[in-house]
Amino acid sequence: MNIELIIKDQVAAAINALYGQTVEPAQVQVQLTRSEFEGDHTVMVFPFLKLSKKSPEATGIEIGEYLLSNVPEISDYNVVKGFLNLVIGNAFWLDRLNEAITAEHYGFIPVTDESELVMIEYSSPNTNKPLHLGHIRNNLLGFSLSEVMRANGYKVVKTNIVNDRGIHICKSMLAWQKFGKGETPETYGKKGDHLVGEYYVKFDHLYKSEIAGLIAAGRSEEQAKEEAPCIVEAREMLLKWEANDPEVRNLWKMMNGWVYAGFDETYKTLGVDFDKIYYESDTYTIGRDEVMRGVKEGIFQQESDTSVWANLEKEGLDKKILLRSDGTSVYITQDIGTAQLRYRDYPIDHMIYVVGNEQIYHFQVLSLLLDKLGYKWGKDLYHFSYGMVELPNGRMKSREGTVVDADDLVAGMVDVARAVSLELGKLEGYSDEEKENIYRIVALGALKYFILKVDPKKTMTFNPEESIDFNGNTGPFIQYTYARIQSILRKAKETGIVIPGRAENTRLNDKERVLLKTISLFPEVVKEAGSAHSPAVVANYVYDLVKGFNSFYHDYSILNEPDAAIRDFRLVVAQTVGTIIKNGFSLLGIQVPERM
Repeated sequence: MNIELIIKDQVAAAINALYGQTVEPAQVQVQLTRSEFEGDHTVMVFPFLKLSKKSPEATGIEIGEYLLSNVPEISDYNVVKGFLNLVIGNAFWLDRLNEAITAEHYGFIPVTDESELVMIEYSSPNTNKPLHLGHIRNNLLGFSLSEVMRANGYKVVKTNIVNDRGIHICKSMLAWQKFGKGETPETYGKKGDHLVGEYYVKFDHLYKSEIAGLIAAGRSEEQAKEEAPCIVEAREMLLKWEANDPEVRNLWKMMNGWVYAGFDETYKTLGVDFDKIYYESDTYTIGRDEVMRGVKEGIFQQESDTSVWANLEKEGLDKKILLRSDGTSVYITQDIGTAQLRYRDYPIDHMIYVVGNEQIYHFQVLSLLLDKLGYKWGKDLYHFSYGMVELPNGRMKSREGTVVDADDLVAGMVDVARAVSLELGKLEGYSDEEKENIYRIVALGALKYFILKVDPKKTMTFNPEESIDFNGNTGPFIQYTYARIQSILRKAKETGIVIPGRAENTRLNDKERVLLKTISLFPEVVKEAGSAHSPAVVANYVYDLVKGFNSFYHDYSILNEPDAAIRDFRLVVAQTVGTIIKNGFSLLGIQVPERM
């Protein structure tokens, strides 16, 4: 049983026994004891002073004595003002260590036929450009959250909605028609998503040039943006697409095919995948039909220009357009259709959208619209909102071609990992193939950890060089510690040492005790990461575990310990720490190399 729950239950029992008063265990405040005080867990005594009618110190002593007499897990206590610090006996931590050793997947809740199903949408790229650094954070968060939720006992369906239609797609298509001269990924010599992205940038340059010309001819900026020939052509192309014009549709299929092939390569490199991919081109018509049903039922309003709107002023929001006057759809229309299709495809209990915090309003609106259309699950959707990722020199802009391309970033990270490893001389004696594999594992570990260790809600700045340092709170530092542990275990095996299946030592030094306490926290960390929807909880726990192990390893020998029983105990601890590092990093989608 969780030690905090034991303490809460027993403190409630103590209040009843000592003062004849009833306190619910949930009202008892328990936290980890601060490092400057002796103890493992601290109980806040102040809330009970009205019941005890005594001083904080006297109340703390009375409760402490009751716990010492009635709770075998507690070996000592001390009171500092209104704080009761409890010392948990070594036997308890050894029991938790042995749980970790014997459990097949320590800290994970198994998925069963009765488990609830959570669908997690992430990535959601547009087919007019390659994936960039912002997409990387989205994909890594979405994939890691999926692993965390599965570890919390949920069935998980990972989905992607590809925004493959709309005016932005037509911009790339139109630019390719104007300037492409039949160019393909093969003739271009690069990935198809990169090719299409370059034409999106070319369209923006043309558009800005035409706007400047119209302004010079006397148009206002607003008029120029509406009347620029290329944007007029792009709108006409979108109407033709929605009318199933064969020429436009064939061009669309060809260029999207180029992009999908490029996306697949990037996803594979990042180590993320999906169980089901939806396409806006399939779902927007379902959404449009739903919107028109809303008009017939008086839920939405159709204006004289035939545009359709939802009035959300009573809900504290504003009016939201659902269909334009020319009949074309907007993003919210597609999301309505996609949601309906998903709930038709799967028995979803929870729906999580992994989308940046600039879309908070969008998902507030979507939830209300789905509810108004009669879908009970509308109010239950969860927007996993995360902050933007920036570079040391500022934000990125796709249309201006100033984004950090995902493929280029990963390749650059591998180059940095290679350079750092060569400088440190860590891979001497490895084949070139082995080296390249480790460079890749280290590079991706650095990238993923640097992004996932940050609270998702925060805007972050990504610094490639800082992320790949082999010291400090980085992925490579943790990977190197794991590899060091595996080296210790291999050497033990080579010398004929058999690592026992249970730990028996009760003579714990302070640093061993800290390690065992940290090991015992892993199940609660996994649980907290799931309830908070935050992979950062796991990332920072693993770093704390690694710091504790390295501090222990700096001060105490393992293989050279003369006492065989202590040596074997330390091997068990090292093996368990390694397993938790590996399992914790698996929740982040990070590999750990057996050798470095």
